[in-house]
Amino acid sequence: MKMVKIYSTQTCPYCEMAKEYLAEQGIKYENYDVAGDEAARKEMVEKSGQMGVPVLDIDGTIIVGFNKPEMEKALKLNK
Repeated sequence: MKMVKIYSTQTCPYCEMAKEYLAEQGIKYENYDVAGDEAARKEMVEKSGQMGVPVLDIDGTIIVGFNKPEMEKALKLNK
């Protein structure tokens, strides 16, 4: 099982799309709300080099934005 972290905010529609996609695929993930969690925000910036959300960390592969093809590749989903 892949280790998936998603850094998001509650007001980000692309964050919701990414979480919904993961749920549809049966992928469990840990969500970090970077709007209210300074430590998670710092970790996200260190990993991605930017403040934009969503940022996904899939077993160390960093994906910025809701990029379904890259998510599928990192999750090794055959589409």
